[in-house]
Amino acid sequence: MACTTATVVGATAVAVVAGAAIAAAYEIFCPGYGDIMKVETSGASKQTARQDDLTCEGRKASHTMAKTDLKRMEKYRSKIKRVGKEKGIEPALIAAIISRESRAGATLRDGGWGDYDHKRKAYNAWGLMQVDVNPDGGNHDPLGAWDSERHLRQGTQILIDFIKKIRDKFPKWNSEQQLKGLSYSISKLVHASTLFPLFFTSFSFVFVCAGGIAAYNMGDGNVHSYARVDENTTGGDYSNDVIARAQWYKSEGGF
Repeated sequence: MACTTATVVGATAVAVVAGAAIAAAYEIFCPGYGDIMKVETSGASKQTARQDDLTCEGRKASHTMAKTDLKRMEKYRSKIKRVGKEKGIEPALIAAIISRESRAGATLRDGGWGDYDHKRKAYNAWGLMQVDVNPDGGNHDPLGAWDSERHLRQGTQILIDFIKKIRDKFPKWNSEQQLKGLSYSISKLVHASTLFPLFFTSFSFVFVCAGGIAAYNMGDGNVHSYARVDENTTGGDYSNDVIARAQWYKSEGGF
């Protein structure tokens, strides 16, 4: 089925993972936290694809949306790369979270805010990476301007913290699985920080990566299994969509 797009529509899904072996792992997608290019992904759901009026779903839809956001993402490329290098997270993953969370800034309102909560009569999330400021959610104090390096550092650190939580919760997952689970916690809780050691085995890296991405969306408490890592995420596809976008930014977008 052909994949076509009309315009970027509305807000993105509401409610970023010694020696030669470590050095080599550091060069892959999620250095020390899993190789994003090895993470299995089904891509965007129909619900998410409808944001852009796409006639396709899955990885093709994720790649199309990532490409749509690339021109806007260029404004932040140098900041993303600096923060990625500083935090040991591949820039493509940071870019993918920015694409999913705010469409590289296109969906933000009132100077950098997103996810308006009509019940609270206030916004729930701040900046390109949509750090969760809701007192009943992540309860983070937003740091820096909405498009600043300080903001990107905060969001990326929250992602790293979720990777650690997923690693501890599912010690038998490999790093890519843990990374995928992290995405799920990240979007809803872009939301807690403690840098942890990068001393994992390369086998355990892949599943931590997946779990951490899912946690970024809805919190690590909502990640229960790898098979259903996205069951509670926005659109039912958060980690799969983020990973597919990240893979495109890594292979095609120069990140």
